[in-house]
Amino acid sequence: MVQRIDVTGAEGVRLAAWRFREPAAEAEPDPRPGVLLLHGLMGRASHWAGTAHWLAERRRVVALDQRGHGHSDRPPAGAAPHTALGREAFVADAEAVVEQLGLAPVTLIGHSMGALTAWQLAARRPDLVAALVICDMRASALGAASQREWEDWFHLWPLPFPSQDAARRWFGEDDPRVERPDPGRGAFFAEVMHEAADGWRPLFSRRQMLKARETWVHDAHWEELAQVRCPTLVVRGLDGELGRAEAQEMVRVLPAGRYAEIPDAGHYLHYDQPAALRAALEPFLDDIPAPTP
Repeated sequence: MVQRIDVTGAEGVRLAAWRFREPAAEAEPDPRPGVLLLHGLMGRASHWAGTAHWLAERRRVVALDQRGHGHSDRPPAGAAPHTALGREAFVADAEAVVEQLGLAPVTLIGHSMGALTAWQLAARRPDLVAALVICDMRASALGAASQREWEDWFHLWPLPFPSQDAARRWFGEDDPRVERPDPGRGAFFAEVMHEAADGWRPLFSRRQMLKARETWVHDAHWEELAQVRCPTLVVRGLDGELGRAEAQEMVRVLPAGRYAEIPDAGHYLHYDQPAALRAALEPFLDDIPAPTP
């Protein structure tokens, strides 16, 4: 079962968090270790549903719709973009969820931008974090050219889509950025579309997504990564955006880093190869020491 919980984030932004439970796990307070799942840019909490259900067999699992995504509120009108959509706000939101829902010491599992949020929180609040999983997120700066490419890409979207399936086909097959059919990518984007009066449109503001990305795409994040003291698993899809050399350097920089690679998976590895991702995560999670009472 899935239960929605509203949490108050930074600047009073209302955040939608989703608790995943097995029917037998109804006891309050739940003594099992906590897990917080953080999606990537343009994602939503439901992208983690498959992962969350098996995690919930033994853990307290919460997935967050980050600000401006899913069912969470967008930053208030008139707020300065680099404040309301900056790194500090996303990290503060995740910190608020951990504290308000009593998840600490928590295992943070993040994909792409959500992984960056996770390791920044782990670096700043080590008292809250027991372990960390980084899924296909680079520590190096992507640069201005990457940001311009994204802005140009947004202009190519043929909005509105006539159906959710049409969105799935475009992002998985017809998008000029797709070199070969990518069903996982199509499914990822189809799930962030909602039916509007004129067709299917994204749940998020593309302008706000560019602003959010602008606050981290020009910077490298190695220094904060090196400050993460907890056990950390760096996972990359073989055909993802995080290269092997950079991933292995991230593991070297981390004081307690481990490495996993998912074959036949791209950036959206939790869609491409969910069983293989589970096989990579479970041994790591099983090695995390139980919290002391």
